[in-house]
Amino acid sequence: MTESIPLVPVISVASNPTYDPFPIKSKNDIYSVDPKKDGKLINDDNRKNNEDNVENSTKKKKKPEDEETLIGKFIEQFKDPLIMLLLGSATISILMGQFSDALSILLAILIVLTVAFVQEYRSEKSLEALNQLVPNYCHVIRHGQLSSMLGNDLVPGDIVRFSIGDRIPADVRITTAVDLEIDESSLTGETKPCLKNTEAISRDTPEINLAERKNIAFMGTLVRNGYGIGIVIGTGKNTEFGNIFTMVNEVESRKTPLQEKMDELGKQLSAFSIGIILVIILIGIIQGKNWLEMFNVGVSLAVAAIPEGLPVCVTVTLALGVLKMAKKNAIVKKLPAVESLGSVNVICVDKTGTLTMNKMTVTKVYTAAQDELIDIEGKSYENLPQSIFHPAVKILSRIGNLCNNAHISNGEHLGQPTEVALLEFGNLLNIRDERPVYPRISENAFNFETKWMSVTCKTEMDKEIIFAKGASEPIMSRCTTFYVSEDNLQPLTEDYKNKINSIAQQIASQGLRVLFMAMGSSINELTLVGFIAMYDPPRIGVGNAINTVMDSGVKIVMITGDSEGTAISIAQKLNIMDSVGTGYYMSGSEIDGLSEDELRRVVPTISIFYRTTPKHKMAIVKALQANDLVVAMTGDGVNDAPALRLADIGISMGKSGTDVSKEAADMILVNDEFSTICNAIEEGKGIFYNIQNFLCFQLSTCIAALALVALSTLLNLPNPLNAMQILYINIICDGPVAQSLGVESVDKDVMKQPPRNKHDSIIDRKFLYKVSLSSFVVLCSTLHIFHHSMDGNQITAYTNTMTFTGFVFCDIFNSLACRSSKKSIFKIGLFSNQAFIWAAGLSLLGTFAVVYIPFFQQIFQTEPLTLHDLLHLTCIACGVLVFDEVRKFVISIREQKHIKEYELV
Repeated sequence: MTESIPLVPVISVASNPTYDPFPIKSKNDIYSVDPKKDGKLINDDNRKNNEDNVENSTKKKKKPEDEETLIGKFIEQFKDPLIMLLLGSATISILMGQFSDALSILLAILIVLTVAFVQEYRSEKSLEALNQLVPNYCHVIRHGQLSSMLGNDLVPGDIVRFSIGDRIPADVRITTAVDLEIDESSLTGETKPCLKNTEAISRDTPEINLAERKNIAFMGTLVRNGYGIGIVIGTGKNTEFGNIFTMVNEVESRKTPLQEKMDELGKQLSAFSIGIILVIILIGIIQGKNWLEMFNVGVSLAVAAIPEGLPVCVTVTLALGVLKMAKKNAIVKKLPAVESLGSVNVICVDKTGTLTMNKMTVTKVYTAAQDELIDIEGKSYENLPQSIFHPAVKILSRIGNLCNNAHISNGEHLGQPTEVALLEFGNLLNIRDERPVYPRISENAFNFETKWMSVTCKTEMDKEIIFAKGASEPIMSRCTTFYVSEDNLQPLTEDYKNKINSIAQQIASQGLRVLFMAMGSSINELTLVGFIAMYDPPRIGVGNAINTVMDSGVKIVMITGDSEGTAISIAQKLNIMDSVGTGYYMSGSEIDGLSEDELRRVVPTISIFYRTTPKHKMAIVKALQANDLVVAMTGDGVNDAPALRLADIGISMGKSGTDVSKEAADMILVNDEFSTICNAIEEGKGIFYNIQNFLCFQLSTCIAALALVALSTLLNLPNPLNAMQILYINIICDGPVAQSLGVESVDKDVMKQPPRNKHDSIIDRKFLYKVSLSSFVVLCSTLHIFHHSMDGNQITAYTNTMTFTGFVFCDIFNSLACRSSKKSIFKIGLFSNQAFIWAAGLSLLGTFAVVYIPFFQQIFQTEPLTLHDLLHLTCIACGVLVFDEVRKFVISIREQKHIKEYELV
């Protein structure tokens, strides 16, 4: 294009100290003005001054005196009831003159607090990192050039352009508004979009209600229709949204369903554990054991057995999983979405931009004057057929150019893909951009219900003319003639309409999008010029990704606003439906003819929905959910937003997605690749199984420790583990190792597993069986070591050391067994989880320190062991892993048997 269009209408600006900072004097003036200085575009020096003085961020910031220091957070840990119990135990020991016991307990408290503090700090940092993953972009005009930039870089005085689907990046005084409707429900509570204008507001009261400020676009609101241009008057915390945001930041986020389940499970286990501990203490005292010793053991058991850290572990695992997904181009905005990913039964896929590249290219042209379909696919200007230079084609290009809000600036495409393709079509024909020659008077903006757009422009002869483009139905219904030449307009008969529609449908059946063009002086008496067909090819690799998802038991449903032919063509290429026939696809109009119950019954059999509107997409999602299915919905446009919000998991595109769709979504695909959904589902399933695995490990250890002390008390034997040893096992061994199980690499076979039932509890029969088996083997192994190391019936330091070290070894082997619920440790790899290797290794080093360093020997009441002792303990403890390997082998044999039986059937 040889000429650039003026991106901004020029307005004269005046200052109004009462309310209207930038009143418009004339709509026809050209505006490149500094709102603070009567008439010049804000220059680099002014912008620099604003950048230095403006904080453009709504991130939560506290004053230094209000910030909670790390020491304060550490001290906060002392409020935990279990810590208070330990402090009470230490106080009693001091009063009784047992200073060594008191010192040991205080050291244990320090270790407990340090581990809890580190876990909480790590969780907070992980969650803070999630908030930095989704940048907000906007379109800004600087030096007459339209470009895309981060909203955080805006300063007062910048000129921004926003259109349907965009989020307003700052508080903006509107200077141009074309059918501009903005959804301010998040700010004002008003559900109906507000129609904006550019007129100054006269004020009779000290404060003007937000809903009445028709010439202001507020930061964070969403453009539902039309487009506009305006001057930034407030950014970050200096906006209406910023004021509310500071209050919102004080509200604590709700816990995820899984966290709530863990809280409930923790309470139940705590009640059960406290009951057993009280019984143990009572029996010990009745048997004549030292009451202080029993009290200390009881408190230590309470710290070990009550899983108060489960919710924290779950949060950290989910947060780290989300960050891991982000590295794979899937940004999860809400933690509950991670839990739901493994339960998805159906993925409703928006065709454009998700399955296809969302980069339209004009490939075929048809004019009613020539009655000929011209193929220009892959051709340069030199190779174009001669028929493309017909005057009617030039008129067709002019309509596509004038009825267009896209721009190509410095090689960057800004606008809807369809409109960008029309501009590139004009470039191909060497036809200049005619928008400066035909000034736009008014616009009837495109929306997804009517499926057409029109503009009224003024010609060089000062004559008003309407240019329209859109789908076949709305354009053809308004046409009464067709274009042959400037002075030859022929009547458009029904037969000719049917013929043109037949050609268009044939083109659409090949997967092309057809856009009809018309013009005239009256909106209901237009002249048809022809149509342009453009192609949006399937994304590379999307077919394989769809096959992978379908093989895992997830149904793919394609939903599009395109024609039947286009939809079926793409579906066949991507193998979305095994066969094309009646009952496999449905139109939006057919959905309108069904009741909710009828749609609910028929929707499981449909693979393609075409010619749909936003209300149809919502109806489809509701019908699928009514069948008790977990529905994921992908989309990138404004029309997808309601369904994205309604779906169990809304998935928006990162590159091509509008701000509206990103706001409504739970997950954003940074690279717009469908294959990223496969990775996200795989990661989601893996995270759930990892949580289940570390929960299995912690519960089996807690149950084994409780049972060990309970049995020894009931049999009137001395306690095999003292208070410090119990605390060490819980804090040093269980905590870090359990957390490392939460970051286990995803098993590649997890995608072969069917979607998890959303109603299934994390603790099922198989889980309880595994926990029971593991804790039983650990208990039996530790009791054997305890009995074997006794000197007759006497408990010595050697006995305590052997029992303690044996329990730790059993714990490590149990953690190896818990790395996978089905696969052998030798299949997944001993060293495949580096975090686990470090955690287990440090636990063993800590244990050796307790056994061999004199300072710790005094605290933990241990003595050195020989190499023979360690080998003996290793042989006994590895039984935990051996039993679990046998269990997994039996499961594998059964599954193979079931597969063979299935194949025979």
